[in-house]
Amino acid sequence: MDRCGCEVLVIGSGAGGLATAITARRHGLSVLVIEKEPLFGGTTALSGGVLWIPGNRHGKANNPSDTRDAARAYLKAETGNWFDEAAIDAFLDAGPAMLDWFERETEVKFVPTLYPDYHPTVDGGVDVGRSVLAAPFDTSVLGENLKRLRPPLSTITFMGMMFNSSNADIRHFFNTTKSLTSFAYVTKRLIAHAGEVLRYGRGVQVTSGNALVARLAKTCFDLGIEIRTETPALRLIREDGRVCGVETGGKTPGRLLASKGVVLACGGYAQDLARRAGIYAHLKAGGAHHSPVPDGNTGDGIRLAEEVGGAFEARYPQPAAWIPVSRVPDKGIFPHLLDRYKPGVIAVLSDGRRFTNESESYHDVGAAMIASGEASAWLICDSRTIRKYGLGHAKPAPMPLRPWTRSGYLKTGHTLAELARACGIDAAGLEATVETFNRGARHGRDEQFHRGETSFNRYLADPDHKPNPAVAPVEKAPFYAVKLEMGDLGTFDGLQTTVAGEVLDRRGEVIPGLFAVGNDRASIMGGNYPGAGITLGPAMTFGWLTGRYLAGIAPGTSTEKTA
Repeated sequence: MDRCGCEVLVIGSGAGGLATAITARRHGLSVLVIEKEPLFGGTTALSGGVLWIPGNRHGKANNPSDTRDAARAYLKAETGNWFDEAAIDAFLDAGPAMLDWFERETEVKFVPTLYPDYHPTVDGGVDVGRSVLAAPFDTSVLGENLKRLRPPLSTITFMGMMFNSSNADIRHFFNTTKSLTSFAYVTKRLIAHAGEVLRYGRGVQVTSGNALVARLAKTCFDLGIEIRTETPALRLIREDGRVCGVETGGKTPGRLLASKGVVLACGGYAQDLARRAGIYAHLKAGGAHHSPVPDGNTGDGIRLAEEVGGAFEARYPQPAAWIPVSRVPDKGIFPHLLDRYKPGVIAVLSDGRRFTNESESYHDVGAAMIASGEASAWLICDSRTIRKYGLGHAKPAPMPLRPWTRSGYLKTGHTLAELARACGIDAAGLEATVETFNRGARHGRDEQFHRGETSFNRYLADPDHKPNPAVAPVEKAPFYAVKLEMGDLGTFDGLQTTVAGEVLDRRGEVIPGLFAVGNDRASIMGGNYPGAGITLGPAMTFGWLTGRYLAGIAPGTSTEKTA
């Protein structure tokens, strides 16, 4: 078997792993990244590319009054019994410095967003200033490596074209048939995208998580860090009790040795069917689960660590970042990130009753679905709403609805009772729910769940809809529905580590030479979802801290030694 040596070996190519690799390399260490799949980028490449970093310089411009103490109070309220003082303090101290370092030292760039915290009325919550977004990127500069960049989910692109949820693109696409300016804008975008596809085989102007991964990867290649794909890690190598490498399979089987450390960055266990079946409450109750994260996220990092004594514990009340999804025939999984917030859309259970504020975060709506005890729910809207905003994978006007109704993805009815029968919903319950909802909705009120009363509820709604951007009646026939089922954007439970990322064994002692970052490491959020980017923000922050630690810089120190 071949033997190859480096100082730091990173297993996995998402944001956490690449951030660790880049930091270690910029501080003088030799680094190799291996990835089991043919494509690099992991779940990050499919994500929104948002980082939650309280105190970041971009956010300070939008909210100069925000403080570290307020962010700490918010996290203490959000994490409750799972508040990890040392890890939270390290994150709050290092996050802004990490962001500045990456923007200064690498190709990674961010832009501010206006995202509120997901629970802005909780003690310490804010209406703006803590989330940043990866800046758009032209991936053609990756050259031949472009072929290995994981593309975005096809179900959330338009003909393969990407745009940010907070970008002007979406408004122009919604207004294509109503505005000459929007029509011209969309036409120009489509022509440019068609040219990219002809030249490169895919769109190269990317946004969101695809842009973040592409920027991280470009930095890796510039620094001489190899991202070796189709190289699964089979087992860890130990000598004298220290992890010093890994045995690999795939296209280049062999032994890869690392003198400083092996970093597990395999993305958690969202596709480890056996592990999640024993943890997710809705699966244990006989429900279904459809995760849009990469199929390769099968818990390899956690398994590798457990084989050498690493401690994994499924302890959080919510073990994963939940999201309602729908299954699109012949196209895959659609995560419902935007449509729930739009006025005129409500969610009901089989009895026809609403069960939550549809404009809360995907995680909160998912948790409410699980708490309801039902395996699925339905998004309901009328003809006016679907033609304006779309519903799920079904696009707004001028796109025809017939393909989605013909495939069965969209259910429809000329009356609410007819729609209910098509969905298997209690007709009387649905009619009563809509009648009650409409009474308040005609005046912009949601008297049951107070939808639209927080800045976050309003953020992804329709600011042009008055008086409440998140609330409108459901009253114009025909009516439409899409079936919601449970999914996730990644797992929260993970390996127990020190602040620096050293993996702990079941006695709480460090396993020498073994580190974990990203979703392989237990989330500091305690199974809650406080704001946009609470996965990627800590993933890159602790990746940065772990990379520095491997280079001899302890957390809490500012010493730099850049290669």
